[in-house]
Amino acid sequence: MVNTPATLADKVRERALAEGFAACGFTAAGEDPLRSKRLEQWLREGHHGSMEWMQARLDHRRSPQGLWPEARSVIALGMSYAPGHDPLALEGSESHARISVYAQGKDYHDVVKKRLKALARWLVAEVPGAEVKVFVDTAPVMEKPLGEAAGIGWQGKHTNMVSPSHGSCLFLGAIYTTLDLAPAEPHRDQCGSCRACLDSCPTNAFPAPYRLDARRCISYLTIEHKGPVAEEFRALLGNRIYGCDDCLAVCPWNKFAHAAQAMREFLPRAELVAPRLAELLALDDTGFRALFSGSPIKRIGRDRFVRNCLYAAGNSGNAALAGQVEALTQDPDPVVADAARWALERLR
Repeated sequence: MVNTPATLADKVRERALAEGFAACGFTAAGEDPLRSKRLEQWLREGHHGSMEWMQARLDHRRSPQGLWPEARSVIALGMSYAPGHDPLALEGSESHARISVYAQGKDYHDVVKKRLKALARWLVAEVPGAEVKVFVDTAPVMEKPLGEAAGIGWQGKHTNMVSPSHGSCLFLGAIYTTLDLAPAEPHRDQCGSCRACLDSCPTNAFPAPYRLDARRCISYLTIEHKGPVAEEFRALLGNRIYGCDDCLAVCPWNKFAHAAQAMREFLPRAELVAPRLAELLALDDTGFRALFSGSPIKRIGRDRFVRNCLYAAGNSGNAALAGQVEALTQDPDPVVADAARWALERLR
């Protein structure tokens, strides 16, 4: 049977589901002027914060063909990490910290890339001569706008992908290929008048619907931001020490997501579902690396992680943590020591 763009797309979708992806769609690799304009405006307004790589590789990020001129089509893919527990359950806990659901299991970069490579190998075997490149959050690729263009969901008012079948809990990946695949219809926006995600944000990181100022986002502040967190945000971090689930967790479309659809690799590690602040504050570099081996958390390093834990300790009202916090005022890392002094003042 000769593969047409439509029949080949159907085969790819079927194979993608067999590989564990929950969503698969297709779009052309050319530049979308509106998509490029929105990206340029976001950068011009400084909403990317210290993520200089967003600006540095702008020409590559504008379109798939900007990165790889030979690309003809994009296969946009989503893999579910729908949780089986309430991500907001530990809000306000005096003794436990909150780690974003996506980081409680294995590192998604490794899991998703392995499945992307398997799908790409199958495609090359199916169509000899086809060329492919796979990406998962490690290259100048606009996965969310491409996912919307490919029909797997839409970018919600919180700027994340929303799927009508899988809610907001999708890891995104992409395969660029020299093949012509039948493009899908872009997914229409189904947020309607809902403001749940916007109103839930503790730091008011959304200057308007569909626009995110990363400089105010707790995920950015706890993961990407390297120095001391501005004092205006420290109390607002609450007990969040790596990422934030608030805007995703309140999305009503999550009622259609089921934990059974999530990959086993993303099942949460028991020690990361409800981690105790006292144990985390005691981590040295060796202990940190051992605890977070195979986790996306490992990449921020011990110092930034303990900084976050100290802000959480300062917000806890738990005087039992004061001894550990005071000891960390002498930490060799000046950012950690600063966070400890701030926390100690609040605990006394």
